[in-house]
Amino acid sequence: MVGAVIFSFVLGLAAGSFATAVAHRVPRGLPLVAARSQCPVCGAPIRAYDNVPVFSWLALRGRGRCCGARISPRYPLTELALGVLFAVTVIVHWHDSVAEVAIDLVFLTVLAAVTLTDLEQRIIPNKVLLAGAAVCLAIAAPTDPGGLPGRLAAAAAAGGVLFLVVLAYPKGMGLGDVKLTATMGLFLGRAVAPAILVALLAGSLAGLTLIARHGSEARKMAIPFGPFLALGGVVGMLVGDQLVDLYLG
Repeated sequence: MVGAVIFSFVLGLAAGSFATAVAHRVPRGLPLVAARSQCPVCGAPIRAYDNVPVFSWLALRGRGRCCGARISPRYPLTELALGVLFAVTVIVHWHDSVAEVAIDLVFLTVLAAVTLTDLEQRIIPNKVLLAGAAVCLAIAAPTDPGGLPGRLAAAAAAGGVLFLVVLAYPKGMGLGDVKLTATMGLFLGRAVAPAILVALLAGSLAGLTLIARHGSEARKMAIPFGPFLALGGVVGMLVGDQLVDLYLG
C-alpha cells in the first residue's frame, strides 16, 4: 500500500502541473499538448528541468530563469494539493476497483483546472468539462455498465436543481456552475447530493463573512462559485456515499 500511495502522490504532482497548464491555455485558446511550455512574460521556452512540479519552483525561488519574472505560487500549491489529494484518495478507496479510483483521480484533476480558471477569469471552460465527462464515461462504460444509468440520472438531477437556482437568482450563479454540477453528478452518482450541500453551505458562509466585513457593500462583490463546488466535489468523492447511507439510515 505504501508504494501505491507514494506513486499516487507523485502522479498527483504531475496532474497538478497538467491542471495549471490547462487552466492557463484552454481559456486563451492555446494548444494544450503540441506546444512546449513558455514563460508567460517573455515567451521563452521553459526547459524540462525547470518544469518539475514543486521542486523547480523551489529551486528557482519563485522566479523565472529566463527573465527573472515572478512565478505565481499557485503552481506549486496546486501541484502539492493534487499530490496530497491523490494519495488520500488511494488510501480512502483502497478496496475499490482500479477503474473507480481512476475516475476519482480524473475528477480531482478536472476540479483543479476548473477552480483555477474560475478564480482567475470567472469562467468554467466547456472543453474541460466535456473532456472530463468523456474520460469518465470511457472508463465507466466497460468497467461498470450497470452504474451508467445512475450516473446519468445524477448528472441530470444535479444539473437540473442548480439550473432552477440560476433561474430564481441569475445574478448569483451562471450556467457554467450548472454544467459543472451536472459533470459532478456524472462522476459521483448519488454522492453528488452531499457535494452540492457542502458547496452551498461553504458559499453561504463566504457570503455571510463578506457581509460581516463590508456590510451593504458586500452585495456588489461577486465571488466565483466554482471553487465551492469543487470543495463539495472533493467531500462527495471521499465520503459522499457514507453520508448518503448515514442519512438514509
